[in-house]
Amino acid sequence: MADTTKKPLKDRIAEIAGKFAATRFVRAIMDAGYSVISFSIVGAFFLILTVLPQVIKIPAFISFYAATIGRFSVLFTSVYNATMGIVALVFSGTFAYSYTKIYRDEEQINLVPMNGLMMFFMGFFITVAELVWKNGQMQFVQIFTKNKMVASGYEASAGGIYRIGAVGIFIGLVIAWLTVQIYRYTIKHNWQIKMPASVPSGVSNSFSALIPTFCVAVVVATINAVLVLLGTDMFNLLFIPFSFISDIADTWWGFLIIIFLIHFLWWFGIHGATIISSFYAPIVLANVQDNAQRGAQHFFAGDPTNSFITIGGSGAMLGVAIWLAFRARSAQLKELGKVEIIPAIFNINEPLIFGLPIVYNVDLFIPFICAPLASGIVAYLGIVSKLVPVIRVQQPWPTPVGLSGFIATTSWQGGVLSIICAIVAFLVWYPFIKHYDNVLLKQEKETAATE
Repeated sequence: MADTTKKPLKDRIAEIAGKFAATRFVRAIMDAGYSVISFSIVGAFFLILTVLPQVIKIPAFISFYAATIGRFSVLFTSVYNATMGIVALVFSGTFAYSYTKIYRDEEQINLVPMNGLMMFFMGFFITVAELVWKNGQMQFVQIFTKNKMVASGYEASAGGIYRIGAVGIFIGLVIAWLTVQIYRYTIKHNWQIKMPASVPSGVSNSFSALIPTFCVAVVVATINAVLVLLGTDMFNLLFIPFSFISDIADTWWGFLIIIFLIHFLWWFGIHGATIISSFYAPIVLANVQDNAQRGAQHFFAGDPTNSFITIGGSGAMLGVAIWLAFRARSAQLKELGKVEIIPAIFNINEPLIFGLPIVYNVDLFIPFICAPLASGIVAYLGIVSKLVPVIRVQQPWPTPVGLSGFIATTSWQGGVLSIICAIVAFLVWYPFIKHYDNVLLKQEKETAATE
């Protein structure tokens, strides 16, 4: 006899994805991703001020710029470095704080999130200085050449201290995870100095963190020392897999897999963009900084999805929202289009996701998956062919079509590509949404005839 209690495949996939999204690590990663939004937007604004002459190549404007705000371009760069230049600290620090808080709340352990954050900073900076074993002793790396400057172990450039920028996010996450686990272990096993109840909480917390802090310092320093003796260090060792993953994501097929997974999860009602972006956020942050400061040519940088792929929200549904508002014949879709058209301009389309609906709707599964894949292919070809400059700015995700591409690439070509991608996505959607509209219209007529 068949097992009638066995759950359908879609329910099992949704359950697995839901459990994964609910894990402590993923929730802390999501918080970390949210924390860098304001930093990236502020940094993007000041970066745009520094590249205006490259965007508006009119001699009169270039002269005007040089004589006015161009005089402050170094100051603008300093602000950019104070945002994107320390993004590893912000991203990984928020992860450490949130991860500690989650353990405190869910395991009822006497952990102090701020202590977790401070211990992370200490552990992270142990790995920032470049060390080398030379002449029988450990020494700071010293390099002074035309292309590289490392003073007392710290590599500096116009972009600030190298390892605390976006390239340090991956090791920052590892150090943050390790820090919290050490902190959690020591407190659970009562490795702490307890003060009398009469001592102020601030003083008490400081002493209770003393032994965990010492343990973090010893563990991180020991691991780093062993690696230095082997000819590398924690940063370089962990940067290898980070670079490997980054290279895969930068390929056309790696990028399309990411887009597919986002929308595949959405079809099950799971916020795929939030889950998947929590993993690729370190990559796009590192790549956009590399593009902006070193002239690299990474496609997968900044926010390519909201600039060129998911225009109008997940599924690339801006064209769908407009069509529903003005061309749909069924009352249901027409009213839905009127409600959605304004949010879709700003890349918000939850009303369509749950109103059409997209979730578990077999009729709309193909266009929901294929439309963003099509716009992604167009965007990839446009940028890797160098018809459009690479993304150098992390634009705000609600930026409307056209303007988003212009800001991201600081070029009019990017604005045009954004519009073309939106049109391509709608062309994929059109036969499916038109058929779906006709089906609903027929149902409405049949319902009206029976009343």
